[in-house]
Amino acid sequence: MLEMPSYHALAAMVLTVVVFYLFARGKMSTEIVSLGTIAVIAVGLYFYPLPNAQPTDGLALAFAGFGHYALITICALMILGRGLVVTGALDPVSRVLERVWKVNTQLGLFVSLAIAAGLSMIINDTPVVVLLLPIFVALAQRGAMPASKTLIPINAAVLIGGMATTIGTSTNLLVVSIAVDLGMPQMSVFHYTPIVLAAALVAFPYLWLVMPRLLPDNSPDKNHNERRFFAKLRVTELSGLVGKHFDEIVDTLPEDFRFEERPTGPFQAGQRMTISGTHSGLEHAMRLLRGPVAPAWVVDRIRSEGKARDEDIEVVEMIVTGDSRLVGRTLASSNIADHYGVAVLGIHRPARPLAEEPSPVDADLRLAEGDVLLVMGLGDGLEAFTVGDGLLRLEGAREMPRRSKAVIAGVIMFGSVVFASVGLVPIAISALAGAILMFVTGCVKFDRVGRALSGKVIVLVAASIAIGRIVLDSGAAMWLGEALALGLQHLPPAGVVAAIMLFVTVLTNFASNATAATVGTPIAFNLATQLGMPQEPLVLAVLFGCNLCYATPIAYQTNMLIMAEGRYSFADYLRTGVPLVLIMVTTLSILLAITYGM
Repeated sequence: MLEMPSYHALAAMVLTVVVFYLFARGKMSTEIVSLGTIAVIAVGLYFYPLPNAQPTDGLALAFAGFGHYALITICALMILGRGLVVTGALDPVSRVLERVWKVNTQLGLFVSLAIAAGLSMIINDTPVVVLLLPIFVALAQRGAMPASKTLIPINAAVLIGGMATTIGTSTNLLVVSIAVDLGMPQMSVFHYTPIVLAAALVAFPYLWLVMPRLLPDNSPDKNHNERRFFAKLRVTELSGLVGKHFDEIVDTLPEDFRFEERPTGPFQAGQRMTISGTHSGLEHAMRLLRGPVAPAWVVDRIRSEGKARDEDIEVVEMIVTGDSRLVGRTLASSNIADHYGVAVLGIHRPARPLAEEPSPVDADLRLAEGDVLLVMGLGDGLEAFTVGDGLLRLEGAREMPRRSKAVIAGVIMFGSVVFASVGLVPIAISALAGAILMFVTGCVKFDRVGRALSGKVIVLVAASIAIGRIVLDSGAAMWLGEALALGLQHLPPAGVVAAIMLFVTVLTNFASNATAATVGTPIAFNLATQLGMPQEPLVLAVLFGCNLCYATPIAYQTNMLIMAEGRYSFADYLRTGVPLVLIMVTTLSILLAITYGM
C-alpha cells in the first residue's frame, strides 16, 4: 500500500504544477515567476524546514542556483558565443550555409538539421549548440529563415543526435554508470544507436516541416521596415568586381541590397556605383564585394586609431535636425571626415509626399532635416559629430566585428569544444577557461559582458535548479516513482516501457535530467526484477526519457541558451515540444518492444 507523501513532498509537487501553469499561461514575465518561485522556496523552508535541516539550510537550497555550476557554465558559454559574434569568426561557415539556404530554404533547413544531429552524436550537445547558435542568428540577419523558427528545431535535432550514443550527453553516461553499479553489463558507445536513428527518421519530418510553422517570427524588425541607405560603392583594384559583369555577381548579393544603376560593360577600377541597402545589407555587400563606400583614407585612419587605442569601431544611425549645419549641404562640402574623423557610409531619406525632393541617387544630394546618416567611427569622434553638427543619435548602435581577433576566438572556441567533447575536462571547466581567454585576448571586453548575458535566462536557470532540488530532497520524486511502480504491475511489457519513459520525460522537463536519471534508473532496474522483465530495455527507457527534454526551457541547458536569441516564451517550447515528446515516446517504446521481443 502506497503511503501518503510527506507535507514537504506534497508542497513540492503543488509548487511545481503552479509554477508550470504560470510559465505556460504567459501572463506574468518569466523573471517575476522565477524570482517568486525562489522566494516561496526560501521563505517556506525557513519557517518549515526539511527533516533534520536548519532554517538557513532552506535559504541555501533556494539560492544555490545562482552559484550552481550549471548556471556558471551557461553564462560562460554565452560569453564564448559572444566572442565568435563580435569577431566575425564564424562568417566563413555562415556564408557556406547561406549559399545552401539561397538555393532553397527547405533544403537549407534539412541540411542544417542533419549536420546538428550528426555532430551531437560524437560531441556533447552543449558545445554543438554553442557553435551553431551564432551561425543561425547570423543567417537570420542575412535574410534566411528567422532565428526564432530555426533554433528550437536545431536544438531538438542536437538533443536527438546526442541521445544516440553513450557519449552524446553527460546524462547518458550517468544512466549507464548507475546501471553498471547495479549489476548490468557495460554498454558500448553505439550499443543502442540503431534504435535512436530509426526513431529520428520518424521525428525528422516533424522537425523539418511542421515545427518551424508552429513557431512565431520573433525577428526584432518584423513590425517595421528597416531604413534603406543610399551610398556610392568604390570599385578598387582589390575589389572582387573588377573585370566581372553585373549578371555574374547579382545572384550572390544579399536580398536587402541592390545596385541602383547597372553598368553597361564589366566593372572597372575607379568606378563609383550608386547602391542601396539596409544597414546589415550594406555591411554584408561591402564585405562580399570588397569595395568601400567611404573614402579609403578615413576608413584606414579609423581602423588604425581603433587598433592603437584598443577601442571598438561603431556604426550608428544619426538624424539631421533642423538646427544642424549640414542642412542644405552635400557630403562633399560638409568636410565631416576632416572635422571629426568619422565616415558617412550611407544616407536614408524619408518619404516627403508634399515636397519635391531630389532622388537619393543624385551625387549632389543636399541634406535635409529628417535625413538619417549611417556613420562609422570611434566613440569620441561620433560624440563630437553628434554635438558639433546638431545631430540626434538613434538607438541600436552596432559594433564593427574585430576581425583581427577572429582566428583567436575560433581557436579558443575549438579548444573548449574539443577538451569537453573528449572528456579531458568537464564542460564547466572548459567553458570557464574559454571565457577567461576571450577576456584576456580582447575578443570580448569586460564592459560589454552584459550584452552576452540574459537576465531572464539567469533567473530561470536559478529557479529551475531550486525546483529540482526541492523535488528531490523532499522525497517527491521518490514517491512518484513508487506510485509509478505500483501502477505498472498490470500493464503489458511494452506499456511498462512506455510508462517509465513518459514518467522520466515528465521528471526531466520539470526538474532536471540528472534528477530524472538518478531517480529513474534504480526504479527501472528494480521494476524489471519484480516483473520478470529484461533490465536493459527498461534502463534504456530511462536513458531515452532523460533526453526527451523538449517541452520546457528549464529541461536542459541548451534550451536555455537559445531562449534569449530566439526571444522564446515558455509556451513556444510547450507548443512544439509536447508533440515531439509524444512522437519520440511512442516510436522508441515500439522499437524497444520489437528489439527485445517484448
